[in-house]
Parts: sequence; structure tokens; C-alpha cells
Amino acid sequence: MRDYIILTDSGCDIDEAELAEWGVRRLDLTFKSVGSAEEHTDREIGVKEFYDKMREGVVYQTSAANPDYLAEVFEREVAAGRDVLYICFSSGLSGTFGSAQMAAAEVEAKHPGSRVVVVDSLCASAGHGLLVWLAKERRDAGAALDELAAYVTETVPRVCHWFTVDDLVYLKRGGRVSAAACFAATVLGIKPVLHVDDEGHLISMSKVRGRRLALKAMADKYVKTALDPSGGIYFISHGDCLEDAERLEGMLAESCGHKAAHISNIGPVIGAHSGPGTLALFFLGEPR
Repeated sequence: MRDYIILTDSGCDIDEAELAEWGVRRLDLTFKSVGSAEEHTDREIGVKEFYDKMREGVVYQTSAANPDYLAEVFEREVAAGRDVLYICFSSGLSGTFGSAQMAAAEVEAKHPGSRVVVVDSLCASAGHGLLVWLAKERRDAGAALDELAAYVTETVPRVCHWFTVDDLVYLKRGGRVSAAACFAATVLGIKPVLHVDDEGHLISMSKVRGRRLALKAMADKYVKTALDPSGGIYFISHGDCLEDAERLEGMLAESCGHKAAHISNIGPVIGAHSGPGTLALFFLGEPR
């Protein structure tokens, strides 16, 4: 059996250095400011600078990964004698999955006997990161490539995503909420509580008055729907609002007795669409 490597991308919102400790390699997804042709990665513009620019009025946009770039990365691994499992950013939010399928077919045709398996995470931010973490745990336990790909695919529908945003204007730009709803929410202090559905799309589930109640609603979702509230792991990610992330962690520690397994920044690829002040919670649960 050939050796294999797990690849993911910057949509997972796990720092590259930490991914390297997990034995996982990361591909770069890009973003750019509206009106500029220059694309960037989070290596070039850090999270703090990115959100500060958004607060100053800079509008960012993202695009799917180029199939040629993906093919280049896949071919480098295959040429070194390794097959690939690529856990990809949600097809519900990006065209990267389609690009990856094209690139994988090209590389496998060029290198008979090689394997490049692309799995659609249908996840975002550290929910994607949680899926990668679970995959590396199963790999470390000795799973073969096909066994691991099947496990990841079966686990996807159980990765729960609950999040809130501080300002609906960013979701309005992406067509997630109407201009009228955005205006009313701003005036009334309404905060949406959203999740990622089974097709990987962002869906608004409820609205509460104020940030504190939004955090409580997210914590309640964990308590009610997590597979193992008292012993399971959960990840938190945030758009430059660490204090709120720690506040949510405190709520969950008080109710369930344990802290987050991981707290990370929401990077530019996700943050371009959700904005500063986004707070998200991820765990395994039923239903998603």
C-alpha cells in the first residue's frame, strides 16, 4: 500500500503551524479587496490587519481555488510516492470542490496507479478544522486511505455549526439577509443565530435581542444536541472577538464541565463574508 497524506485548505481556520503538528498540509485559498486585481493569502495579511481594514470600510471578496494550482500541489505529492486525501472547503460556499475534482482526475490520469481522493467537507471555519482533526486521529490509529475517506464522509453530517455575527451588513452583501432585515436588526439590536445545513449552506435559524442572548442560544444548542455534552470535544472560532469566544467557552465549561479543545481565529476566507465580531461553535451532534 502506498503512503498517503491529508491535505486541507485555509477555509478550515486552523493555523498552518498547528496543522503541521497534526501531520496535515494546507493549501492557500485567496481573497482580494473589491476593485483590486491583487490576490492575497493569510500569509501576507494577518487576521488583525484584515479585520481592522474591514472596520475601516474595505470590502473583500474570495474566489474558488484555481484547478492548475490544485493539480500542482496534488502532483507534487503523487510524484513523491504519496496518495492524497484532500478534505475540501464546503461546496455550499465555494467552487473549490469542483476545481479539486478536476485537478484530481488530471493527476490520476497522468500518474496511473496513484490516488487523489477529494472529500467535500460541507463545513466551514473550525467546523472544517474539527473534521480534519478527527481525520488525523483516525489516520494515526492506522486507517487506510479508503477507510479514512469513508469515515470522513460519514462524519460530515454530524459536524454541527452554530454561529452569530455582530453586524448583518456583511451577510447582506452576500445575499444572506435582506436590506430591510439588516436595517431592522441594526436598529433593534437583533442578533441572528445561524448554522450550516446538510448541503453546506449558511442558514438563519433564529434571532435574539443582544449579543449575550446569542451566545446563550449557541451554548444551549450544544447542551441539547451534542452527541456527548459532558465529554465530547468542541471547537470555537472568532472574528477578532477573543473575549466573546472565552465567554462562550465559560458558559459551556459551567454547564458541561470542560473547556474548548481549540479556539482559533476566523481567517480572511470566511471573515470576508461574515465580518469582524463573528463567533462560531462546532461539535459532533444530532441532528446537524
